[in-house]
Amino acid sequence: MAIEGQLEAALRKVIEKSPERRFKESVDMTVVLKGIDLKRDPKSRFSEIIELAHPPRNKTSKIAVIGTGDFALKAKEAGADAVFDPSEIIGKKKKDLKKLANEYDFFIAQADLLPKIVPTIGPIFGPRNKMPIPLPVTRSDDLPSMIERLRRSVVARMMKDQPVFHVKIGSRDMDVKELVENAERVIDAVKRKYGSLDRYLKTIYFKTTMGPAEKVVPGAAR
Repeated sequence: MAIEGQLEAALRKVIEKSPERRFKESVDMTVVLKGIDLKRDPKSRFSEIIELAHPPRNKTSKIAVIGTGDFALKAKEAGADAVFDPSEIIGKKKKDLKKLANEYDFFIAQADLLPKIVPTIGPIFGPRNKMPIPLPVTRSDDLPSMIERLRRSVVARMMKDQPVFHVKIGSRDMDVKELVENAERVIDAVKRKYGSLDRYLKTIYFKTTMGPAEKVVPGAAR
């Protein structure tokens, strides 16, 4: 069976085996890779922002922008969930920075302001994979499309020294075909990073928030 068929079969089982609950469960995907030694080659670590074909229905990504003047104004007009002046960030205490990092899924920063704020946010945002995405002032007109793209995106990042990452690909109330297309976006990102799925893709697991996991061992990954 081709990988697409395996993904759909597994996701259908996941939904069938997971009874409906009083809250909207997420559908999670775990990818286990092989042939990767993160200690010898740290650059082989998978850490990507993946744009999904269909955003989860149970949670919309929150976007914060750090900027001044016209850049900040355009961010507000583009629908950013919050816009911060760099002075607001620099003056925050450590506990407030942690709260800020946990409150928003993605940060965009006016590129020329990054050197001013990185010393403050780096120790907090870095380990949480929340460092701001830089955008030059000259490209402030790209803010609307960038924010829209990030709203349908997820962060997939290996933790510690294991070639494994977890990512949310949707919610239980989504159509299985949509979940499959989102899972394929994740696999496409793996292929772009490493080139060969046969060589590096070992196992995939799907599960809802509180449901049992369904395992996929790619047999014809191309």
